Amino acid sequence: MVRCPLDELNTPRGRGGVALRVPPSQREVEALFAGWRADLAACRKYAPMARNYAAARLMAEVGLRVNEVRSLDLADVRWELGRFGKLHVRFGKGSRGSGPRQRMVPLINGARRTLAWFVSDVWGHLDDDHTRVGAPLFPSERKHADASARRVGDDALRRGLAEAAGRHLPAWGERLTPHVLRHYCASQLYLHGMDLLAIQATLGHVWVATTMRDVHVHQSHVEDAWIAGQQRAAARLEGLLG
Repeated sequence: MVRCPLDELNTPRGRGGVALRVPPSQREVEALFAGWRADLAACRKYAPMARNYAAARLMAEVGLRVNEVRSLDLADVRWELGRFGKLHVRFGKGSRGSGPRQRMVPLINGARRTLAWFVSDVWGHLDDDHTRVGAPLFPSERKHADASARRVGDDALRRGLAEAAGRHLPAWGERLTPHVLRHYCASQLYLHGMDLLAIQATLGHVWVATTMRDVHVHQSHVEDAWIAGQQRAAARLEGLLG
């Protein structure tokens, strides 16, 4: 039997309709992180809150999934690679049971600054052995029997984000999940000029159709694009007439 080839772009994914996860605006997300950052100065448990803050920023800046964030080791931060440094994501989500998919994620969009601050100012409050093989990038407050730090759980990162959203973005509250931050990242990268294939590689999507579903444009984007097109057409016409 000959298997029929399928158009990757138009292949339907999933078994049903996909709920639309329109993320908050850039202004709302900036207000969230500004308020969260201000909380760090007076919070009772600085290190755990700062860890949750840094992990959430990483989700919003380069679109990592929550389980990808918690699975990172300290050694997975490759500061020397590329123009900005890269993250070696070793446990990316696979497709249809294919197992983890590895990828290298550039530390763009402020991610390098976020990680540099976290590793230099916060990490040592949670773990004290940066040379240990397998030391987690985002440690838990809990320890193993040998006193080494455990890896943070995804529930702690989700709870930290929900609590911060409840304080500084109450209109969203618990609706602001790590996956919504991933949609926010995809939308912002697209609006700032990154092409869909580059966003697909950054987010680790197998299908570009999935990337397209994650991108949400502002209400004025269509109008802005139309005006920009008209301006380009007018400029070309002026050049021909001149």
